[in-house]
Amino acid sequence: MLNVMIRWCSAAGVAAFPSAAFAATDIALLPRNLSPWNMFLNADVVVQAVMAGLAFASLVTWTIWLAKTIEVRRKTATARRRLSMLEADTVLAKAEQETREGRDAVAQIIQSAAREASLSGGHFDDGLKERVALRLERVEAAMSRQIARGTGVLATIGATAPFVGLFGTVWGIMNSFIGISEAKTTNLAVVAPGIAEALLATALGLVAAIPAVVIYNHLTRTIAAHRALLGDASAMVLLLISREGDRGSFRLARAAE
Repeated sequence: MLNVMIRWCSAAGVAAFPSAAFAATDIALLPRNLSPWNMFLNADVVVQAVMAGLAFASLVTWTIWLAKTIEVRRKTATARRRLSMLEADTVLAKAEQETREGRDAVAQIIQSAAREASLSGGHFDDGLKERVALRLERVEAAMSRQIARGTGVLATIGATAPFVGLFGTVWGIMNSFIGISEAKTTNLAVVAPGIAEALLATALGLVAAIPAVVIYNHLTRTIAAHRALLGDASAMVLLLISREGDRGSFRLARAAE
C-alpha cells in the first residue's frame, strides 16, 4: 500500500510540474565539465584534428618570433659595429682583412668588393665602381632573403587559420544538427556540446591568426630596418673605394695587401 501511494505521489508531482521535471532531466543530461580540454577530448575526430593543427600553428608562430627576434638583433648589432669601422678613416684592404673571418652580411659585402677589386688588378676606374655596385646588390639581395626566411610561414598562418577554425565550426554545428535529428529532440543537452566544440575551434583559429599577423608585421619592420643598414654598408664601401681612387691610393692599398 505504501509503495502504491509513493508512485501515485510521484506521478502527481510530475503532472503538476512538468516543466520542472524536464528541466531536471536536461540538467542531468548536460555535460558536467565543458572545459576546453574536455571539449577537445569529446569532440569529433575532424574537429580534434582542426584544433590540434591550429595549436601547432600557434606554437610555430611563437617559435619563429623568438628565433627571428634573436637572429635580427644579433645581426643588427654586428652590422652596426661593422658600419662604425667603415665610417672610420680606413682603406678597403684593411677592412677586408678585419672581416676576413666574418660570415655576417656586412663582412660579405666588404669581402665581395675586395674580391672584385682583386679581379680588376687594383686599377680604379668607373667600370670598377659599376662592377662593385652589381656585386653588392647581389650580396644585399642574398642576405635579405636569408634573414627573411621563415616569415612567409607567419603570413600563411595569419591568412588561413581563421578559415581553418571556421571549417571546424561548420563541422561541429553539422554534428549538432545530426545529433538533434537522430535524437528527435531539441534538448539542450544534445545541442550544447557540439556548439561549444565548434566555437572552441573558431577561438583557436583566432588565437593562431592574430599573433601571426602582428608578429609578421613586426618582423617585416625590423627586417626592413636591417636591410637599410645593409644599404648603408654598401654605400659606405662604394664611398671608400671612390675616396681611395680620388686620393690615388687605391692601387697602393691593394698592393700592400
